[in-house]
Amino acid sequence: MPASHLLLALAVVAVWGTNFVVIKLGLAELPPFLFATLRFALSAFPFLLFIRRPPVALHRLALFGVLLGAGQFGLLFYAMRADISPALASLVIQTQVFFTIALSATLHRERLAPLQFAALALAVAGMGVIAAHLEASVTALGLGLVLLAALCWAFANLVVRSAGKVDMLGFMVWSSIFAVPPLLALSVAFDGVAAMRAGLSHAGVAAWAAVAWQAVGNTLFGYGAWGWLQTRHPAATITPAALLVPVFGFAASAWWLDESLPGWKLGAAALVIAGLVLNLIAARRRTAAAIPTRRPA
Repeated sequence: MPASHLLLALAVVAVWGTNFVVIKLGLAELPPFLFATLRFALSAFPFLLFIRRPPVALHRLALFGVLLGAGQFGLLFYAMRADISPALASLVIQTQVFFTIALSATLHRERLAPLQFAALALAVAGMGVIAAHLEASVTALGLGLVLLAALCWAFANLVVRSAGKVDMLGFMVWSSIFAVPPLLALSVAFDGVAAMRAGLSHAGVAAWAAVAWQAVGNTLFGYGAWGWLQTRHPAATITPAALLVPVFGFAASAWWLDESLPGWKLGAAALVIAGLVLNLIAARRRTAAAIPTRRPA
């Protein structure tokens, strides 16, 4: 991979990792579901006016938008308001990889490699370490909500897989439309109209910058650049960079928000990342085994 492409991949995962701190800053001024509503509204408009709709059935775009919007980000934002720190949120949400594997095995009868069972065990152990240290930086509610958000993300992954090879930037922009109505309904129900009005009227530059960063940095740049890289390099070359998302999440939260990183947090991170690495190795082995070997003539 050329150095410029490697730097681009690192820039994307840096945006995705530090985004958890940006979310926390936005939540300081905006109610969680309203914040998520604005994020997806700005991800769709005005970009759908000049980004072509991908050739995907409308119901798949709608299902993905609801799962990712109201499911993943709605629950994540609500949890991050007061029940889980940005660093731990960036780690726990990575369990979407293991939920995706489990759902694929259950729904599509995909066989798991022995290494994937070991990877899952490491991730479960990491979650166990977090669950054993419930405190101000993470509550049982926060851990449960982010795990549920990761499950919604996993279902969204299966929707993308069923759509075939698509332009992820266009997919994200057009599916974002369908995230707005359920998020707006959740905002009315849980944030309350009074809090919504107060949030909009008192939101400062930092809050609106956080919303813009969610839409432009996280969605347009992140998914656009990642999709561009995936068209030029094998997935096995690009995917390992995503392992750095929680690393950036931990570093940004410690530096920007002064979040403490005691041994148990680092230990939980080491277990989950080790599980992700084992799963990546298993995926590479499966890909290599699927490639037929040529016999000499």
